Amino acid sequence: MIVMFLLLWIILNGRITPEVLLVGLVIAVPVYAFFCRFMAFSPKKEWQIVRRLGFCIRYVFCLLVEIVKANFQVMRLILSSQVEVEPKLVSFHTKLKQNGSKVALANSITLTPGTITVEVKDDRFLVHCLDKDLAEGMDSSVFVELLEANERKGRRKK
Repeated sequence: MIVMFLLLWIILNGRITPEVLLVGLVIAVPVYAFFCRFMAFSPKKEWQIVRRLGFCIRYVFCLLVEIVKANFQVMRLILSSQVEVEPKLVSFHTKLKQNGSKVALANSITLTPGTITVEVKDDRFLVHCLDKDLAEGMDSSVFVELLEANERKGRRKK
């Protein structure tokens, strides 16, 4: 958080000089102390966020790859006159326990072209797919695998 405050200070100043860095540090430390004291923020929470940053970057990269792949599949469906589109509703169960993981999975499915999360109830997902080919392997997708691995890793460290 101190680094973020210092970067904000540098951006607002528009240049990096020793004086700007020194004044930025003098300001960033008390602001960080204020956040820790009055905003229920702690270095422990900050460290947890930093530890998860690698997972978040990997997840976003996988999401972008899946979006590109799904775009090509949907373009093939739309542009091909021989392919008959067969929409399908898919229901599957997941082992995800944390609500944040379930929300991430539902949003990732919805962001991927050709699929929309219709309902999430407990551990059951209902997804509308533009075509039956897009519905294959929904319960064992790369999103599910990454989120389950992240939950297992999180349980081990507690």
